[in-house]
Amino acid sequence: MISLTTRLYKGETDLQAISELLNACEAVDQLDQGVSVSELRQISDDPSLDKMRDIRLWEDANGKLIGIGHLWIPTSGKVINGFLSCHVAPRARNENLERHIITWGKERMREVKQERGLNATLCASAHDQNANFIAPLESSGFKSDRYVLTMRRTLKESIPEPQLPTSFTLRQVKTGQDAKAWVEMYNQSFIDHPNHRDLEVEHYKNHWSNHTYRPDLDLVAIAPDGTFAAFCECKINLENNTHTGRNQGWILKLGTRRGFRRIGLGRAMLLSGMRQLQAAGMDIIKLSVDLNNPNGALQLYESVGFHKLYTMISYIKDI
Repeated sequence: MISLTTRLYKGETDLQAISELLNACEAVDQLDQGVSVSELRQISDDPSLDKMRDIRLWEDANGKLIGIGHLWIPTSGKVINGFLSCHVAPRARNENLERHIITWGKERMREVKQERGLNATLCASAHDQNANFIAPLESSGFKSDRYVLTMRRTLKESIPEPQLPTSFTLRQVKTGQDAKAWVEMYNQSFIDHPNHRDLEVEHYKNHWSNHTYRPDLDLVAIAPDGTFAAFCECKINLENNTHTGRNQGWILKLGTRRGFRRIGLGRAMLLSGMRQLQAAGMDIIKLSVDLNNPNGALQLYESVGFHKLYTMISYIKDI
């Protein structure tokens, strides 16, 4: 059994080791979770993150980083829905370290629950083949509640022409000007999804400073009355593409506001985003979708040529 020690996150001096750990996991798992130091720096600058309490590191007897737990905890809401990210070096995977990380996550969420006086849940996701993480989650009382598919499509094939409803307009998001209207649209688009938590304007603004953010890949559909009705944001991670040898982009966010569904907006926004990635020179496009999405998203993606790549299981536990 591997000897373990745990410690707090030290900031900038830990970023290289964390990047190496996550990329070692990615080399084995192929889940598009590789990350650069600059991306980690951006994540750590999230204003909602308590760096000293929401990140925990585990090292072996030689001081080598072999595990990391990271909690995302919303700063508002009637229920605190925390999310635990767990990464363990491939050579150290045996359920033991995973159990330590899960236990830490539960204890931290109990602290937050007591501090705020609110009910709390803890969520985590695992690849459906990752028994080393699934077994300790289930033995700790976590229950599966969602299945999320990652889907793939080649961009070397033709993409149909997007058709917006009459009098709707398509444009790029104007950073600094559109934040409030965009966030309202986003929250209204996902309010009926499982485990939805409202996005806050300041958190959204922080997203614009990410070095992978590109305004030309961030599209919004405007209704005739000026309402923000639907959106599609795409992402190209050039650093990760260089590291993996892939030439791929992602549909990062796609949604249609309540009251504007079933009129073709979702399909038009999806096709518009796909064309933007194609024009940017990408060969492959990926996205994630809830298997039980209530608005027919899976059927939409399949209709334009996407197919399943792998499945992630979402788990939840009341704290």
